[in-house]
Amino acid sequence: MDDCSSVGLFDGGSMPSVGLGLWKIDNTQTADLVYSAIKCGYRHLDAACDYGNERQAGEGIRRAISDGLCKREELWVTSKLWNTYHRGRHVAEALERSLADLGLEYLDLYLVHFPIALQYVPLATRYPPGWLFDPEADEPKMVPDSVPISETWSAMEQEKTRGSCRYIGISNFGCSLIRDLLSYASTRPAVLQVESHPFLVQEKLLRFCQQEQIAYTAFSPLGANSYVPLGMATPSQSVLERDCIRGLAAKYNKSPAQIVLRWGVQRGTAVVPKTSRVERLEENLSIFDFQLSREDMQKISDMDCGHRFNDPGVFCESAFGCFFPIYE
Repeated sequence: MDDCSSVGLFDGGSMPSVGLGLWKIDNTQTADLVYSAIKCGYRHLDAACDYGNERQAGEGIRRAISDGLCKREELWVTSKLWNTYHRGRHVAEALERSLADLGLEYLDLYLVHFPIALQYVPLATRYPPGWLFDPEADEPKMVPDSVPISETWSAMEQEKTRGSCRYIGISNFGCSLIRDLLSYASTRPAVLQVESHPFLVQEKLLRFCQQEQIAYTAFSPLGANSYVPLGMATPSQSVLERDCIRGLAAKYNKSPAQIVLRWGVQRGTAVVPKTSRVERLEENLSIFDFQLSREDMQKISDMDCGHRFNDPGVFCESAFGCFFPIYE
């Protein structure tokens, strides 16, 4: 059976292929959930400034290390640079705040969260700053800032050189932006993180990343589930309820979620599913004792309909008063 437990990096390193995504985990649950995840075997934690729970995640990490569940060097901890900190002079302070909240001396991976630069909001004014420049304004809205990605990336490279992060990467970038970044980057992006699931396979993007030795992490790997509470999806759009997935779950004696996550890691990507339930933590990690056939892998890939649930070109206008498409 193929070993899909890690994803290789361009320099010979590797990243655990299954992580716990911390987006939308309630602050009151985060510390205990992170601790439970580490206890049941997770070594990959996917955090971000914008999730607003890094301090609680850090508490869970500290408890786990203190109790001897793992050593710091056994963990892979990712965080992300928020949109308001794209100016070169603000990157270091944003990263330092994440490190302070997480209680860590370094990150394993620091990502540019979106190719979206917004006007700077000082940490003392509001943290996390969110999308709106001034939530108290009569007409609150997001306010873009004209910052070239090259400026942001240069500052990211400096942080890697300084040792505050082992690797740097990007999130929500497409092929054109990545190709442009590669033309001037002194340090190549180690990882791309994007939305990817059977309804949004992104085969060309994955193939391009594999060609360029950029590891690929799928967020929202189970599709619509995380977006239903936000009104950005309906229960009927769930990948897990499709006959194809339910049929394969019965065939392999696995849950629908395990089938979809296995498809993700078997195609060479990392996955960072979110859950608030300990029993789901164990289920989502238990995908390395079976292998989908080539035909069944293709059946799942054939579900692709290009449906993107997390699209700034849609939600920024409706929620934050600014039309801001980033995908062609």
